[in-house]
Amino acid sequence: MKKKKFYLALCLFFLGLLGILSVLTMDIPLPEEIQSTLENQFTPSQIKLLLLINPIIILVVAVTVGTLLCQKVNLSVPLIEKFVGLRDGPVMVREILYHGIIWGLITGILLSIASLFRFLSPEEFELLSASLQPTLAARFLYGGITEEILMRFGLMTLLVWLAAMISKSTRPPVYWTGIVLAAIIFALGHFPVVFQIIETPGPHLISYVLIGNSMGGLVFGWLYWKKGLESAFLAHIFAHVAMVVFEKVLL
Repeated sequence: MKKKKFYLALCLFFLGLLGILSVLTMDIPLPEEIQSTLENQFTPSQIKLLLLINPIIILVVAVTVGTLLCQKVNLSVPLIEKFVGLRDGPVMVREILYHGIIWGLITGILLSIASLFRFLSPEEFELLSASLQPTLAARFLYGGITEEILMRFGLMTLLVWLAAMISKSTRPPVYWTGIVLAAIIFALGHFPVVFQIIETPGPHLISYVLIGNSMGGLVFGWLYWKKGLESAFLAHIFAHVAMVVFEKVLL
């Protein structure tokens, strides 16, 4: 059993690492003082590699926490668990695919509608978009896979486990506590980058960052609970698919 859990952790680590490496395909904004200091000592390629160290450390922690705790609160990664021999029963592949794709597209459409906030503060949104331009690889791999491993498999699993320990139950409110808190923390985690690019962002931009990222986190967390982590992967990826289509066609 321990060996199979190790294989589960290894699979998730390499999936998450693939997403982290996809960040190399984009320019990462840094505060000017940090950028100038690093440029005096390292080449641009070396700076990009250095910026991967912290995400990799966080990934290791998230994978470890999720692997140790997920089964204790009935959260799962059904397809990978089946692959490494941790799951004996059948896996509802069609349900995982169906719910992941459908809820992902719905979420992407809702987030695209929320992005209309940009017309209320066009200058701020244009500045943010110009400074932060993730590639498709980063959106699909880092956003769709690595963020779900960090925020759902790692953080949400930990929060659900803590709530279950406190309440001594695994009733739905326990799961919703983890889902909501992880979604809020995920949204708040975007603010340092926003404030780095825009010194005093207006209420429209702040509302969009908070609402948009929380909305996605709620859907992905619910899917992780009900259908497994792979369904959350798919939903996050297809949310980006819908958003990319919206950006290309309508904006």
